[in-house]
Amino acid sequence: MPLDKVPETIVEKDIIRLVCGETRYEGAFIQCKNGAVILKLSNGYNTGILLSHIDNLQLIEKAIEHNSARAIHPQVNSKKNGEKGKPAPKDAAGNGNSISILSSGGTISSRVEYTTGAVFPVLDVDELLSEFPEIAQISPIRAKSVFSILSEDLTPKHWQVLAEEIREEIKSGCTGVVILHGTDTMHYTSAALSFMLQKLPVPVVLVGAQRSPDRGSSDNRQNLISALLAAKSDIATVSLCMHSTVNDDSCLLHLGTKVRKLHSSRRDAFKSVNRLPIAKIFPKEKRIEPLSSYDKRGNSPELEFDNKINGNVGLLYAHPGIKPQLVDKFADYDGIVVAGTGFGHVSTNPSNDKLALPVIGNLKALIDSDVKVVMAPQTIFGRVNLNVYSAGRLLKEIGVIGDGCDFTPETALVKLMWVLGHEKKYAKVKKEMETNIAGEITERSLLIDE
Repeated sequence: MPLDKVPETIVEKDIIRLVCGETRYEGAFIQCKNGAVILKLSNGYNTGILLSHIDNLQLIEKAIEHNSARAIHPQVNSKKNGEKGKPAPKDAAGNGNSISILSSGGTISSRVEYTTGAVFPVLDVDELLSEFPEIAQISPIRAKSVFSILSEDLTPKHWQVLAEEIREEIKSGCTGVVILHGTDTMHYTSAALSFMLQKLPVPVVLVGAQRSPDRGSSDNRQNLISALLAAKSDIATVSLCMHSTVNDDSCLLHLGTKVRKLHSSRRDAFKSVNRLPIAKIFPKEKRIEPLSSYDKRGNSPELEFDNKINGNVGLLYAHPGIKPQLVDKFADYDGIVVAGTGFGHVSTNPSNDKLALPVIGNLKALIDSDVKVVMAPQTIFGRVNLNVYSAGRLLKEIGVIGDGCDFTPETALVKLMWVLGHEKKYAKVKKEMETNIAGEITERSLLIDE
C-alpha cells in the first residue's frame, strides 16, 4: 500500500531508504512537501519521489549519528584542489533513467521578496523539487545548482562553465539535461551551447519563465514540464522551450541558434527566426508534435565538446546619425558584429551628401587593423544581402563578413566569439562565419504566418 505520510520520527538529514516497487532510493531526508519526499542522494544530487509511489520507508541512520549526507560516500562528493570529483555511481536513484536539471537562476527559480515586491533568484533546488512534485511522474530527476544569477549578469565564461557541467552530466549517463535560466539572455546561452556541444547524444533543453511563481499567470510549471518532456524525447540537440501562445495549452521547442526573445513580458515572448520550431509540446497530454527535422537521439553516440571562446567581441547597432567616433571605440576588440539596417547597411554616403555621417571609412580602418567585422540584420527576420544596393557592395569590398547569412545579431555575436576562439586569420574566420555549423544559417528563409 502506498505511503500516505512520512513518520514523525523521521527528521532532516536522517538517512532513509525508499522502496518504490523494484526500485530503491537511499539518501538523506530533506523534507516532505506537496506530497513528495525530497532526498539528497549519495552522489550529491537531490531527487523528489511522490508519496503515492512509495511502498515502504526504512530508517537507515539517524541524523545525530552523522554530519551530513556527504558522509555516506565521501569519496563521491569530496574534491581536493584541482581535482575533479568521481562520477556518480550507476544505481537505481542515479543515472540510467534520470534527467539532470541544472539551475543557473532566473525567474523560473525565483521567489518574491514581499517587503519591496522585487523578484530575486533565491529558490534553491530543494524548493524547486518540492514545488513541482508532478515532475517525478515524467522521469527520475536529479538536480544541481550551477549558478544563482540574473541572466543579464552572465558572461561568456559562465557559458563555458555551464557547457562543462552539461558534459559531466552526459558522461555520468543522464538521459537528458534541462537548464533553468533567466529569459533576458537565454537565447545567447542557447546559441553558445549549440556551438560548444555538437553531436549531442541526448537532449539539452533551456527553459525559463516570464512570470514569477507567486503570480496566477506564472508560466513556470507548464514550461518546466514541457522541457522535461523534451529532455525525455529523441530530440538530441540544444533547444529552448517556452509558451507557444499566451494560453496554457502548449509550448514550442526552438532550435538554440534560431530563437530570440521578441517581447519583454508576454509568456510567448520567444519565437523561432527564419525557420519553424522543432516541435510543439502539449504538457497535459504529455504529447510532442514534431514541426521540423531535428537530430535524433542515438545518431551521435559521442559528444563533440569544444568550449573555447574569445569574449573580446562587441555588438554595434547601426542607426541614423551614428557617430564615426563610436565605431573607432571598437579598435581594441578582436571582432564586432554590426546589426545593420535593411539588408545589412550602415551609412556609406555614396552621393556625398554634406549632412551625412558615413562610417564605412571607420569600419575599413578596423578591418585593416585586423578587427573582424561581421554584418547581421537588425530586422531579425530575413538575411544579409550585400549585393543589392551600393552601400552593401561597398561594405563587401572593404571585407565585411556575413553576406547571405540569416543569423540573428545575438547568434552572430556568440558565433564570432566561438570562431575567434579557434581562428585568427581573416580568410578562415570568414569561411567559418559564413558556413552553417549549428543550424544558425539556413539555405532559405521561411516566410511564416502566425
